[in-house]
Amino acid sequence: MINPAFSWNIVDDIRTMWAYPFMVNAFRAGAVVAVVAGVMGWFMVLRRQTFAGHTLALSAFPGAAGATLIGIAASYGYFAFCTAAAAVIALATRGRAAGPGSSRVSESALTGIVQAFTLACGLLFVALYHGFLNGTTALLFGSFLGITSSQVALLAATAAAVLAILAAIGRPLLFASVDPDVAAARGVPARALSVAFLVLLGAAVAETAQITGALLVFALLVMPAAAAQRLTARPAVSLLLTVVIGFLVTWAGLTAAFYSPYPIGFWVTSFAFAVYLAAQAAPVLLRRARRPTFLAGAPA
Repeated sequence: MINPAFSWNIVDDIRTMWAYPFMVNAFRAGAVVAVVAGVMGWFMVLRRQTFAGHTLALSAFPGAAGATLIGIAASYGYFAFCTAAAAVIALATRGRAAGPGSSRVSESALTGIVQAFTLACGLLFVALYHGFLNGTTALLFGSFLGITSSQVALLAATAAAVLAILAAIGRPLLFASVDPDVAAARGVPARALSVAFLVLLGAAVAETAQITGALLVFALLVMPAAAAQRLTARPAVSLLLTVVIGFLVTWAGLTAAFYSPYPIGFWVTSFAFAVYLAAQAAPVLLRRARRPTFLAGAPA
């Protein structure tokens, strides 16, 4: 498809994009992905488990490659590999360490092992499927082409299940994330919550990777959440702001990818990074604006 020219007439440009059924499906899928990635990414950043999220993102690539190798839809491979990797990380580190510090070290080490193994599996699947190289770019960096109504329905159903479970465990999970020692003393099942959260994170990563690609899914998970938590410390406002940022950068990325020859993953990551930089600079600029000024003739 030849990329049409952007006319700066927003109404006409939107009509042009939405005249294609695959673009309508892409925007629907992007909205679902933005909400799930925003909510799960907010907890991921709060719990300081970004390395685990990065590993699960990389697990999406061998999942899609393996699914293509055996002749099934790539979506099933995304979900199978991401949730399996999350379960391995969560269950293998559960109850292994005596204290929170050593538990983090154990989880970090195992996460690195899972990451190396999944990447090796991805390279093996690519080598076994001859001629697969042309599709590797889409799996790594994302593509909005070919998103079907059935895929959107699958994403929506999975998102509803993930968000419903997260809503059920949200309060104790937030307590255990902010102050794990006090939460454990109060009887909060922190280990079980950690296992459940990582599995849910794996499902969220599998969804997001179908839009942004395996390598850039991490950007949509971490940057909107990091920007929102930088702007405000209020949990409810920060969570809502994360979802809004994710929604805006995803739809902006879809629009830019439609009107340019560059992949959607690049645009989503670039927009999210710009928002993060703005969030980093905003507090500094506000402090400078509020700094009192002195009269030029005042004594030193």
